[in-house]
Amino acid sequence: MKTAAELAAEQAAYWNGPGGEGWLAAYQRIQRAIGDIGDVGLAAAAPRQGEHVIDIGCGTGDTTAALARAVGLTGHLLGVDISETLITAARAHRLDNATFVVGDAATHPFQAGHYDLVFSRFGVMFFADPVAAFRNIRRALKPAGRLVFIAWRSPQENPWATVPVLAAQPFLPPQQRPGPEEPGQFSFGDRARVERILGEAGFGAPSFEPIDRQIWMGDSVAEVAAGAGKFGPLARAFAAAEPAAIEKAKQAIAEVLAPHEGPDGVRLPGACWLVQANAG
Repeated sequence: MKTAAELAAEQAAYWNGPGGEGWLAAYQRIQRAIGDIGDVGLAAAAPRQGEHVIDIGCGTGDTTAALARAVGLTGHLLGVDISETLITAARAHRLDNATFVVGDAATHPFQAGHYDLVFSRFGVMFFADPVAAFRNIRRALKPAGRLVFIAWRSPQENPWATVPVLAAQPFLPPQQRPGPEEPGQFSFGDRARVERILGEAGFGAPSFEPIDRQIWMGDSVAEVAAGAGKFGPLARAFAAAEPAAIEKAKQAIAEVLAPHEGPDGVRLPGACWLVQANAG
């Protein structure tokens, strides 16, 4: 089993390399797919005028900008991401009341007891040591501070992600799956695990609200199949495969997605948690 330090190094290398570059290249598509889910999280977070807020895994800063508008010039946002690539893009927002930094949530020297709210849209699932990260986050919060984040539920509840992968797998080199305690897209799918992590980090009992949506994957099956492997779980497998195998994998993806194409594009079910907890 890999150590937390090894996992953290892997995550840093990935998000400062192909992960960050792929996210940035696909961001407009990603935003169309998950933007409305993020809006649910922002509404639940209910940032107020004058509040000090951390946006964990802020990426290109769109959620940070929304939070910054809500807290106004008397408040302040700290956007944190492990990817220099994404933080560089986030700084282009040029927000007067926000600061963007490259940092690991487990080790970043947040000002203790200073923040009213910590928010994250799909940014917490990749913590190498989630207990250490949430303990550090809790330390940054005021005694009455609150935590609000969105994370994917289990792979079985997210066909938008698993259906293309299962269709392509027979034609691609085998890929190692993350262990149950390792970072990954669905590492927060198990509610009991999330409760354990937050409890060990010192948070109060969290609440869980399921969010279920049809996830937009592209305007057409042909578009989705053509873009398969550019970003996401198939990227590494495609990088190690021969061109003929990649073509077969794309054909298999197109066949399995064909029944899900409609007038507004290709959509499959997706499932998330909206998690909320208090610092004390």
